Amino acid sequence: MARFDLSEREWTVISPLLPNKPRGVARKDDRRVLNGIFYTLRTGSPWRDLPDRYGPYTTCYNRFNRWAKAGVWLKVFEALAQHSPQSLQLIDSSIIRAHQHAAGGKKGGPDHAIGLSRGGLSTKIHAVVDRDGLPIRIALTAGQTHDQTAVPALLSDLPPGCDVVADRGYDSNAVLDFIHQAGARAHIPSLSRRLVRRTVDPAIYRQRNLVERFFNRLKHFRRVATRFDKLARNYLAAVLLASTRLWLRTYESTT
Repeated sequence: MARFDLSEREWTVISPLLPNKPRGVARKDDRRVLNGIFYTLRTGSPWRDLPDRYGPYTTCYNRFNRWAKAGVWLKVFEALAQHSPQSLQLIDSSIIRAHQHAAGGKKGGPDHAIGLSRGGLSTKIHAVVDRDGLPIRIALTAGQTHDQTAVPALLSDLPPGCDVVADRGYDSNAVLDFIHQAGARAHIPSLSRRLVRRTVDPAIYRQRNLVERFFNRLKHFRRVATRFDKLARNYLAAVLLASTRLWLRTYESTT
C-alpha cells in the first residue's frame, strides 16, 4: 500500500465520520477517492496528474470541493479533535507562501486570506495544539495579519484551569485578560517594554516546541506548504485534512 493511502485502521476511524448517503445513486468508492485526495495533498501535484489507480481526477476534485463547501472536512477534523486532553494548549502561527495561481481574482473581491507581507503574497495559518502536539483548532488570515487577531477564535472555548502557552508575540493586556476571564492560566513571556515582567515556568514554556513541530509535520503536505488554492475555503480544507491525517496516524500508532 502506498504511503499516501489510508491503512485499514485509519479507514476504520474515519469512515463513520463521512456523510451517509442511504438513497439515490451510490457514491464512488469513498476510500479510493479519499486516498486520491490525500495523494494530492501530500505530493502537491495538480489534480489532473492524479494516478489512474485513484479513478478519475474529476471525481476526487469534485468530492474535495463539494465537501469543503459543505463543511464536511471541518466536521471530520472537529470530531477527532474533541478527543484531545485539553489541559495544555499551545498557540502559534506560520506563514505560507501563496503561489501565483492562488493570487488571481478581481480587485475588491471577497477576502480569501491572502495578503502582502515581507515575503510576498502569503497566508498565515494559526493553530492551537494539545500536549501531544496534535491540532485542536485552526484558522486562516492574510499573511500580514498580527498573531493576536486570531486569539478570540482559537481560544474561545478554553476549559477552566488549563494552561495556555504562547511566545512574546501574544503578550498584550487584551490577550491576557481573555485567557484569565476563561479561568485559564497564561504562560506568555513579557515584552521588553513592560515595566513589570511576569515570570514563566521554564518547564511549561519549553513545551512550546510542540506547536512548532506540528507546523513542521503539517508542511510535509506540499499542498499545504505552498498555497495553490484561490479560495480560502478550499485551502483551509486542505489544512484540516492534513491535520486529520496527523490525528489518524496517532490513532494507528496508539491503538
